[in-house]
Amino acid sequence: MSELLTIVRLTLLVGGVATLGALPVAFALAWVLARWQFPGKVLIDALVHLPLVVPPVVTGWLLLLAFAPAGPIGAFLERGFGVSVLFRWTGAAIAAAVMALPLMVRAMRLSIEAVDRRLEQAARTLGASRWRAYATVTLPLAAPGVAAAVVLGLARAIGEFGATITFVSNVPGETQTLPLAIYAALQRPGGEAEVWRLAGVSVALSLIALIVSEALVRRAGRGVHVL
Repeated sequence: MSELLTIVRLTLLVGGVATLGALPVAFALAWVLARWQFPGKVLIDALVHLPLVVPPVVTGWLLLLAFAPAGPIGAFLERGFGVSVLFRWTGAAIAAAVMALPLMVRAMRLSIEAVDRRLEQAARTLGASRWRAYATVTLPLAAPGVAAAVVLGLARAIGEFGATITFVSNVPGETQTLPLAIYAALQRPGGEAEVWRLAGVSVALSLIALIVSEALVRRAGRGVHVL
């Protein structure tokens, strides 16, 4: 039981850090893609959603190349801060964040696009500055969709497997989240009982996340009358 609690705790830690880390990046990208028009927008959109369509192993391999001691990011972290994310839970969080980012951007973008811009214009005509209109009109109307995106991102992060095992391997107590623990149990003779136990916890966590996400999406639909 203590081993199971350790795995669940690590899974929630990795998923939570990954989601929080991806949140500002996802919101900025969603805002740019929803509201701005510029050359190369289609390419940026495609790059953001690329982790959804390429094999997760490829994403993990690219992360490994980038964060390895000889890689551009890994060398910078090593020289500047003396840290490495390889075989660490922080590396697992990075992999989970990269895989969750496209889902979060898409959900947030749809939520932002659903906000009637005439409401913002009305606020501006009443004397509100651009930032005040954004803070008092756009953000509250988009907030349920943003919250749903966060929950979806968390669900994706705690279920991440391919990129994580390729990037930071399967280290018990350090990078072994629920999906990786299930994989390890499948490789052991007589591990079926442990697989059932781990899979049950994983399904329960994912189901809770999906139910919460659906509730937030429905709330967003009632509030904005567009979704």
